[in-house]
Amino acid sequence: MKFETKAIWVGQEADKATGATIVPIYQTSTFTQEEVNKHKGYEYSRVGNPTRTALDTCLASLEEGKYGLTFSSGLAAEHAILSVLHPGDHVIVPEDMYGGTYRLIKEIFEPVNIKFTFTDFTDMELIRKSFLPSTKMVWIETPTNPTLKIFDIKAISEISHKKNASVVVDNTFLSPYFQKPLKLGADIVVHSTTKYINGHSDLIGGAIILNSKELYDKILLVQKSIGAVPSPFDSWLTLRGVKTLAVRMRQHEQNAFQVARFLQQQPNVSEVFFPGLESHPGHAIAKKQMTGFGGVVSFKIKGGLAESNNFFKKLKIFQLADSLGGVESLANYSALMTHDYFPKELRKKIGVSDNLIRLSVGIEHIDDLLADLQNALNQ
Repeated sequence: MKFETKAIWVGQEADKATGATIVPIYQTSTFTQEEVNKHKGYEYSRVGNPTRTALDTCLASLEEGKYGLTFSSGLAAEHAILSVLHPGDHVIVPEDMYGGTYRLIKEIFEPVNIKFTFTDFTDMELIRKSFLPSTKMVWIETPTNPTLKIFDIKAISEISHKKNASVVVDNTFLSPYFQKPLKLGADIVVHSTTKYINGHSDLIGGAIILNSKELYDKILLVQKSIGAVPSPFDSWLTLRGVKTLAVRMRQHEQNAFQVARFLQQQPNVSEVFFPGLESHPGHAIAKKQMTGFGGVVSFKIKGGLAESNNFFKKLKIFQLADSLGGVESLANYSALMTHDYFPKELRKKIGVSDNLIRLSVGIEHIDDLLADLQNALNQ
């Protein structure tokens, strides 16, 4: 079954009780038992809910994994993964990563003695040197937020598995339509379903997909114990968004290509970041491990905060906001928004400068998007 068909039908067969074509919203906290220890598969919605099960099943299918778990946010999903570790365990992570993940590490997991090494994931030798006897996990984010660096999932997975470390890949920026980390050797895929998977900027959610029953059981126990689950309505909304994921991703990428090429020609732009461009340092790896390049384009405007702010004020279609992956176009000032928690020196080291702007290119008509950018860049 092809991706587009799976997105619409897997886990979403007609409701057995009523024949409803679309999965119902099972808006209930609890389920009536026939007798003690005899039920119809569900007991309490923190533990499981039919609407959520449909979403879990669909997302696992799209990532070509065996097991799926959905959460109340992407960070809740990340928290669940890291919670299977024990004090003294060591994790290798990229210096260039989402600010929320960095804050989760620094504020929640380092204080309970989970050890982290931050390194440059474009350098395989540095990754090899980062392993310790206590290394249990390697965390990959590719493309990175917001500088769109590309890391070689297959190569890093091979190195990690030789050291008996699990590999986690944050696949939020590409969705399973453009990248399937499990097929490249990763053990766990994590998403903020808030972004492309839902695609309409109207909910917060997260997901984990994996093949290991042992890891699945451990993460499921964390989810049951913590209770960071999506509501039935949010699960239903996400399922509705997933149905159009393929067509949306194709349009996002098409528009992003044109935006990137347009920005390359602008006198007020000093650098453009988009893995689809041949000039991108990670282009060759991107072509090898991705089937498309996504809908995020970052660039550096000539100047600093003042010039960036002037650009944002003149935008009409692109909205200055956090998040990405919705049908609407958004602009983001990463240094003071997604990466404000990063120390200034680390922001500088990974390229999140005072003139870096991240665009989440939506699916509006490209002529309108380019006109909006042209007007804003006319300083």
